[in-house]
Amino acid sequence: MRSRPVVVTALGIAQILAWGSSFYFPAVLAEPIVADTGWSLGWVVGGLSIGLLVAGLIAPRVGSIIERRGGRPVLAASSLLYAAGLAGIGLAPTLAVYLAAWVVLGAGMGTGLYDAVFAALGKLYGKEARTPITNLTLFGGFASTVCWPLSAFLAETVGWRGACFVYAGLHLTVSLPLQMAAMPRLWALPKSDAAVGAATQKPQDARMPWHQYLTFALLALVLTISAGIGSIVVVHLLIFLQAKGVTFAEAVTLGTLFGPAQVGARFVERIFGERYHPIWTMVVSCGLMAAGLLLLVVTFPILAVAIVIYAGGYGIMWIARGTLPLALFGPTRYATLMGRLAFPSLIVQALAPSAGALVIESLGAGTTVAMLTAFAIANAVLVGLLWAICRRARNEAVT
Repeated sequence: MRSRPVVVTALGIAQILAWGSSFYFPAVLAEPIVADTGWSLGWVVGGLSIGLLVAGLIAPRVGSIIERRGGRPVLAASSLLYAAGLAGIGLAPTLAVYLAAWVVLGAGMGTGLYDAVFAALGKLYGKEARTPITNLTLFGGFASTVCWPLSAFLAETVGWRGACFVYAGLHLTVSLPLQMAAMPRLWALPKSDAAVGAATQKPQDARMPWHQYLTFALLALVLTISAGIGSIVVVHLLIFLQAKGVTFAEAVTLGTLFGPAQVGARFVERIFGERYHPIWTMVVSCGLMAAGLLLLVVTFPILAVAIVIYAGGYGIMWIARGTLPLALFGPTRYATLMGRLAFPSLIVQALAPSAGALVIESLGAGTTVAMLTAFAIANAVLVGLLWAICRRARNEAVT
């Protein structure tokens, strides 16, 4: 089996390409597509919503497949689906074909973004997956840093259609070989104690105890609210900043702090996080997201501080999303549970930007930020309740 640094590096490079050619795709290429085709900007950007919706719908099934067969076939399928979807977008003669290609690309997202890869790492490393998951998010944090300039360069040199073909080729020639080299076949997976125990259990014995369903539902709610808030802020951040009186150029400059702040927070979590239960990562994440939005609401004079605080919380949220379910429920059914947790989060991520745009149009950017702040504060309360439940469960287990 490959060493862990090699596995994480290979998967991390694939994650940069996966995020950069899907979630971050419209940020640079939407305008050239609109200028060339005359299609509505809303529909062009709406392709991403379709992709996220498809990813959410297939997430439970993807988790079940990884649980049974390991991550190798799913990640291989992801690279092929990415290539097919991006080629379809590049060839699209009409808007209908363009949106249909996003359905294919969405299937690639559902089988190849964080949730699927977290599940694959959990299947591979069991209880020891926390560090690989954290390290993987460090790579993912550079997706916009790498792919936004690359997309802009490709759009200028080979056009937006050529950019799609280049990304499709990279998925086939870079991501696919790397992921196949990194992920072992199912029979080569280490036989951990958890896996051996799971193999001897009857199906009904593998179910969660009834009291864990409340924990699972609360965790799903917290992750879904965080994902929804994050999706709206990422898409409409420049609008929110301009509503505070800064120019577009200043808003863009401030927006460049978002990526480095995410990576910086993840790096800090990587250094200190292993000393603590992942519930604390989730608590800090929700607290920072609420604090950052609150600073925007009260018109804190240094907007950069608000962005860095919020982005730091949002960045480590993805670490908690992968590590907290592993700590709470163990590795036995981790891949299946990750798929179920991803389902509502990805659905909300798909719908939230459009809902945010409607609220901005009807109530204004300032009111929208205030509403997001209220949701973030409520989410901080919910994660406090989750912490209390986890603490009580641990105390009962000890006694």
